[in-house]
Amino acid sequence: MREAVSMRSLQRFVITLGLGLGLAATVNGAGTLTPKGSPDQPIQIRDHHLEVTLNNGFARSEVTQTFFNPNDKDLEAVYRFPLPKSASLSEVTMMLGEREIHGEVVEKEKAKTIYENEKYAGNDAGLATKNGYQSFDFQVHPVRAKSETQLRIVYYQPLEVDTGIGRFVYSLEEGGTDEVAASFWNPVNSKVEGAFSAAFELKSAWPVADVRVPGFEKEMVTDKLADGHYKVRVEKKDHSLTGDLVFYYRLAENLPGRVELIPFRKGESGPGTFMMVVTPGLDLKPLTGGADYVFVLDTSGSMQTKLRVLTDGVSRVLGKMQPRDRYRIVTFSNSAADLTIGWKQADEANVQETLRQIAGLQSGGSTNLYDGLTLAMKDLDDDRATSVILVTDGVTNTGVVDPVAFHKLTKSHDIRIFGFLLGNSANWPLMRTVCDASGGFYAGVSNADDILGQILQAKSKVLHECLHDAELSISGVKTFNTTGLLPGKIYRGQQLVMFGQYEGAGEAELVLKARMTGEDKVYRTKFRFPEKDEANPELERLWAMDQIEQFELRANTGVMPASESDSAIADLGVKYQLVTDQTSMLVLGDDAFARQGVERRNQQRVAIERSAQATRAAAPQPVSYRVDTAQQPFTPSAAPSHSSGGGGGAGALSPLSAVAIALFAALAFGLTGRSKQKNA
Repeated sequence: MREAVSMRSLQRFVITLGLGLGLAATVNGAGTLTPKGSPDQPIQIRDHHLEVTLNNGFARSEVTQTFFNPNDKDLEAVYRFPLPKSASLSEVTMMLGEREIHGEVVEKEKAKTIYENEKYAGNDAGLATKNGYQSFDFQVHPVRAKSETQLRIVYYQPLEVDTGIGRFVYSLEEGGTDEVAASFWNPVNSKVEGAFSAAFELKSAWPVADVRVPGFEKEMVTDKLADGHYKVRVEKKDHSLTGDLVFYYRLAENLPGRVELIPFRKGESGPGTFMMVVTPGLDLKPLTGGADYVFVLDTSGSMQTKLRVLTDGVSRVLGKMQPRDRYRIVTFSNSAADLTIGWKQADEANVQETLRQIAGLQSGGSTNLYDGLTLAMKDLDDDRATSVILVTDGVTNTGVVDPVAFHKLTKSHDIRIFGFLLGNSANWPLMRTVCDASGGFYAGVSNADDILGQILQAKSKVLHECLHDAELSISGVKTFNTTGLLPGKIYRGQQLVMFGQYEGAGEAELVLKARMTGEDKVYRTKFRFPEKDEANPELERLWAMDQIEQFELRANTGVMPASESDSAIADLGVKYQLVTDQTSMLVLGDDAFARQGVERRNQQRVAIERSAQATRAAAPQPVSYRVDTAQQPFTPSAAPSHSSGGGGGAGALSPLSAVAIALFAALAFGLTGRSKQKNA
């Protein structure tokens, strides 16, 4: 079988545990919030601890934190925590002295009703809900007067390696996209009164050359246990939750292109679940020749603190273009404007005039992204390759906002859109819709990122040709409910991560078909799906979250009615115990769950996951899941790495590579400088 693949008298607090770049005057990081005009003291953060295990293609993150209510009355706490893209929230636990109460996922309205009833009755209760793409919101009742409440959150997310570099981001900075919250809450209390710590354990089946936590070099304690096994810990006193935490690991050089299959199947009956990671080793050639480039720049009000560094980056790029290239600059806020009034040949006179124009740009207004993209797609030359470089930090809130319209607009033109999404709580589902439809890619940028690494990765992609019309398929064993079709193009250093289910067991064949330099290419390898493998039960949640994202994408592109997508997402959320826009996690005691008739599905699932995690932790070495052997490698060459190729010194940068480098370099200087001023 083949398949392409929330007592009425209580006051309310919001404790926001992180939202990225930008809301400078009001909320600038994680911490406790109180409504403006409230007479109550802010709830304090006594300690904050993060533990991350990166193993077998995914990360498990556990956040434990203690809050203290300094007031003379009980309060209901409401707090916010933005989980990363594709993360599956699996556990929410409230620790009340010696007693713990745990979470179960039910339909959203049912969860809200039960929580309100338990709260009104004066019982201990919690509720975790999803706030669109921006955050997860948690309600805790009650936080007792002059007492502590401890909370534990666990989530999983898939890992990807880009050009030999693995990256994990723990988001804490305010994203600046929630204007209502900014107008309602007092300035954030983000100080951790006691201990802050973050511990990372990396278990890689492939040799790791180095690990890095930017900004924590002095506090970082590293223990290398084996070539691919590292433990890293950072600790600080009186730390403020105002910056993201990024963990990097760099694989060794000259590792082979490879296919890794991580399966889970309870036994011979029922479907299995798999995660496949394909790291192509392909000889993609450098790009040459002139082309057209459209820079689409967000000048809305939320860009006030970033506009100058952004325009500085574009200015650097214009000076690097070749006379055979052409460019346009489109800006957008309430509406779009063609700053250059048409195409400009990249000669010295035109570039100098444009530099004067962009130096005068001012920020303000709302965000009409659709207008910006529409203007960018006018007057295209069918005989020249056109790339659109889109840089934005916000949420489209003016003009056309329907994702289906964005999808149709993008598909109506033969262009590639490369999106740079600045900060947390940004609209990555919309950016995914736009960039995937065009065959481009998008990248998130954190203030805590190692900008040099981001530069190298962007440079590597845009300097080289890509695989076109890519299609991945599996035959021999029935696979179904797989990740959707590939975006059509595969860029240098890009991994392919596929989730799916399989029926039965046996030998299967993986085939990748694509075009490269005008020629058809076919790569294949054979492997076995196991009858039983219980080492990684977390894959079921990751697969379900991947399916949820596919349903959201289908609704965003108009392929599926929103009502059908919502229903499918609700079913998956309850079955696999995931917090979605249609489901919420209810935290109650055992007696309350029994009284409310809530089935303990998550309790059972968590027990299975913890047992498997204990077994893996006791293993002396990480397990290799490579399935293409040396005798039949999937692709013939070494996988691209951070220093192999990438344009390394041979010839001039392409304009698209140069804009990536200049933009990231400008952001590195401007944002780091602003962060230092803020923390001084």
